[in-house]
Amino acid sequence: MSRKKLLLIGALLVLIALFFAFDLGRFLSLDYLKSRQLEFAALYAERPLLVIGAYFAIYVAVTALSLPGATIMTLAGGAIFGLWVGTLVVSFASTLGATLAFLTSRYILRESVQARFGARIAEIDKGIAKDGAFYLFTLRLVPLVPFFVINLAMGLTRMRVAVFNGISQLGMLAGTVVFVNAGTQLAKIESLRGILSPALIGSFVLLGVFPLIAKWVVGVIRSRKVYATWAHLKPKRYDRNLVVIGAGAAGLVASYIAAVVKAKVTLVEAHKMGGDCLNYGCVPSKALIKTATLMHQMKHAPDYGIAKAEASFDFADAMDRVARVVREIDPHDSIERYRGLGVDVVAGYAKIVNPWTVEIETAEGKQTLTTRSIVIATGAMPFVPPLPGLDEVGYLTSDTLWGQRTLPARLVVLGGGPIGCELAQCFARLGSQVTQIEMAPRLLLREDVEVSVFAQAALERDGVKVLTAHKALRCIKDGERKFIVVEAASVEARIEFDQLLCAVGRVARLKGFGLEELGIPVGRTVETNEYLETLMPNILAAGDVAGPYQFTHTAAHQAWYASVNALFGRFKKFKADYSVIPWATFIDPEVARVGLNEQEAKEQGVAFEVTRFRLDDLDRAIADSAARGWVKVLTVPGRDRILGVTIVGAHAADLLAEYVLAMKHGLGLNKILGTIHTYPTMSEANKYAAGEWKRNHQPHQLLAWVAKYHAWQRG
Repeated sequence: MSRKKLLLIGALLVLIALFFAFDLGRFLSLDYLKSRQLEFAALYAERPLLVIGAYFAIYVAVTALSLPGATIMTLAGGAIFGLWVGTLVVSFASTLGATLAFLTSRYILRESVQARFGARIAEIDKGIAKDGAFYLFTLRLVPLVPFFVINLAMGLTRMRVAVFNGISQLGMLAGTVVFVNAGTQLAKIESLRGILSPALIGSFVLLGVFPLIAKWVVGVIRSRKVYATWAHLKPKRYDRNLVVIGAGAAGLVASYIAAVVKAKVTLVEAHKMGGDCLNYGCVPSKALIKTATLMHQMKHAPDYGIAKAEASFDFADAMDRVARVVREIDPHDSIERYRGLGVDVVAGYAKIVNPWTVEIETAEGKQTLTTRSIVIATGAMPFVPPLPGLDEVGYLTSDTLWGQRTLPARLVVLGGGPIGCELAQCFARLGSQVTQIEMAPRLLLREDVEVSVFAQAALERDGVKVLTAHKALRCIKDGERKFIVVEAASVEARIEFDQLLCAVGRVARLKGFGLEELGIPVGRTVETNEYLETLMPNILAAGDVAGPYQFTHTAAHQAWYASVNALFGRFKKFKADYSVIPWATFIDPEVARVGLNEQEAKEQGVAFEVTRFRLDDLDRAIADSAARGWVKVLTVPGRDRILGVTIVGAHAADLLAEYVLAMKHGLGLNKILGTIHTYPTMSEANKYAAGEWKRNHQPHQLLAWVAKYHAWQRG
């Protein structure tokens, strides 16, 4: 803490201590005020400006220091100055004092609170930016909430000073008038309870509730305005409670939930059930990675005590296995299964023609359904960069890759994100000569630098030529030969290849579903609120098309909120919770993370401690010849509360689950340390990481006394 802050805290503590030490509170009592009322009135009549100035300064000091007595000071304003002057003076004095308390709280406390509760404060700040003025006004109207608490609490947020000042003065005005007016009748007041009668408190509560009612009314009016163009098309009866467009992870879960709660739901899919994950993403890529891992292990058979291992490998056979794996999982997401669960599954192209009507183009013709609510779950597709010459040389994406039957001798992978890294290493292990091109200065840019360095080293060990800080300029075809031209440090170079794989990211599928015609805003994704509602509250979005994450597990997570809000939102809505989101990159060794990493914590100004356990000290990792990587845990300084975890190593994604559970339910490292982990397993790494934290936080002074005790016991 800075010297200025320490001095300010010291000064405030001295002033508060003097207030109580000299019992200055006796001057802020009802009895004292009543006994001196005539003297104050006479002094005011003789020297009005001096009295107003002194009163104003004392009032500001009392409220700024959050001392007891503001109510008496307000009564005194009415007793001495009368209703109009008293209201004017008290209003400005109380607002200035509240603002000073607000600024003091912000200056002294916000930084430390931000350090401990950075993620939560960030979420609160988002709410304050959106509705902070509204809620501050509501709180100011209700005298049941102590004003000094509001001052200090709001100081911890990012609310602008001008907004706090203006809204506070406006919100406190009604209460100020009541108490100043009571002060004009001071002789009749026997206690402060007499002022706040049950009827008056009830009136204030109604005043506080009024803005909430007003907000609801405004919401209804706004909703009607949104639907105004289409209101005449709203049906009196609906064919469905819910129509879900897209049968990927989000669509499958949303329709399943609707069927479970006995809603009538139709799921529309234009291509393949299961979406990208089953057919083009997670499942086929992990199946191929497994084959590549086996080839790698056989190549390194001496590491396992086997002098030599040989394999007869055919890429077409490996791709046949990939297709077989997809077919084996396919029944989990099949039309038959979901129809058996009570979902009406329709194969066709869906378009929303108005907020309550969906047209479906099927092989048999057009089908029209009316529905109360719609969930858009159309997923995402690979992004293909506008690279000159790319169409001429031809390219693969994570969607079109799986039809290949021949292993490319020379493969260029564009992109250094998770997909690019996974496939680059996979094809290198299968025997391709792989060149990976990334425009950014390092791979896996969202991870810590040490993770990027480790990942690049792992890929390079497997033969991948990694070119970071290289910008792809154009593709060239010279006869049958294909080249990509890249630039680094203003120097161009040509790289020859047989196949080029674009893995530079994915973009939401937004076209052709009627969103443009309805005027629903879209950017990189469909714009939604915290309830996953679009501009039209009965049309929601979930999964990759909604963002902000493009993971199968977050798509399923969002689907619960979208379907429940769609079906029951008129009674209760649920905000989508993104507080604990895990993800993994399935290179070897794996990279898995949940919560903050170091670079994000620094960017957000969150204070943290780092605890690390290296896997080369773990028995099972050594036994498996997998003693590479680490577990890194970020915690609140001095506490065992977990802010984030990064695991690099074999089975990292599986090991991460324990931390995801802990963070979701508020369990700290002490709980993990106190949990029995099977020996010998990789999961012991989590326990040992917790043990490292515990060793770093030993009570050294207490242990010194314990050592003396044991010495005394030995005589």
